[in-house]
Amino acid sequence: MLTTLWLLPSFAVPVLGLYVSVRCPHGKQCQRALLSNNDIFLHCNSSGAQWHYFFLQDETNWYSHPPSVPNIEIMPEGSILIKSPLPSQTGIYNCRDKNGIQVVQYEIDFQDVSTLHITHRGLGQKPLQNETLSLGGKEIIFTYWEPWQDCNRCGKLGERKRLGYCYIQEPLEKPLPCWFYLGDARLWSSRMRPEMQVEACNVQCETQLGQVTFDNFELSEESGSAWLTCPLGSIYRPITWEANNTPLTWQGQLSGQDVTTILDPSNGGRRLQVFQPAIYTCFVQQEFMARFNPRPGLDTLETLQREEAGQQPEAGRARKGKADTVFKGLKLVLLVGTLLGLLGLLLKLFRPSRSKRSNRTLLVK
Repeated sequence: MLTTLWLLPSFAVPVLGLYVSVRCPHGKQCQRALLSNNDIFLHCNSSGAQWHYFFLQDETNWYSHPPSVPNIEIMPEGSILIKSPLPSQTGIYNCRDKNGIQVVQYEIDFQDVSTLHITHRGLGQKPLQNETLSLGGKEIIFTYWEPWQDCNRCGKLGERKRLGYCYIQEPLEKPLPCWFYLGDARLWSSRMRPEMQVEACNVQCETQLGQVTFDNFELSEESGSAWLTCPLGSIYRPITWEANNTPLTWQGQLSGQDVTTILDPSNGGRRLQVFQPAIYTCFVQQEFMARFNPRPGLDTLETLQREEAGQQPEAGRARKGKADTVFKGLKLVLLVGTLLGLLGLLLKLFRPSRSKRSNRTLLVK
């Protein structure tokens, strides 16, 4: 088994924004490969915790105070939040209590997400194959795959993904994340990169709606596009984007068929680049998270005004036609009423004459 056995992925408390977090049992040393540029929360349940950092690319210094590392923020309960970690921050993160006793130690390999290799099973694309490292000829470079994430949609055809990390193994030795194995060595191979594999899925719905964000966007005049960000989205959680009820999938993007949107691979699709006005919605773990409406620009307003102007004559003609029909109906009703009135008058005049003749006949008798 890999040394990540004791490292448990979980979620931080809601007030922290549901950052993806990792835990290590008290008094243990845990090793984990993660992706750069994606926020990570490292737990240390100790009041007055003191953190020390040792980065492999700079073996001369231990950093012992958070301000020395700008993107690391220490929390009141002792844990730390690493915002957009860099590959150069691969190293050891040691948490000690106020008495200097070690609570936990993390050995984290932040693998460069800009080199992420993405494949889709539905397109017949294959993941990277094992290779031999060009050091002694016995080291094998391979991908250690995490379990498949949940399906990003429910009740309909969706997609799920899994992340893979670069590992190196020597015969009869435990495998290590690639850059932990190399240390400060400047060796690089095109095989030494993280991976993401995607495949189709179909599951039943069992989730409920959460808090929803509504926002507007406007296409940039320079680029003709806009970037939308799905709240609470992460490469470590399933994300779905839809435009007017049409799902935006990795399969469409990787096949080159989806040219109107671009899913950002560095965060698993949390950010979406759009090039045309539409209503975009995003889901995280099948829960509706946000809706983005286009903000009308001058061109859009002019188009709407022209459409309204073109519809006005048609509406006027329709109203005129409707009025003509009603007028013709009224004339017909008046005509029928006049005829019935004349007929009634004639009948009234005819009936009294018969009555008089009947009376005269009776007098003769």
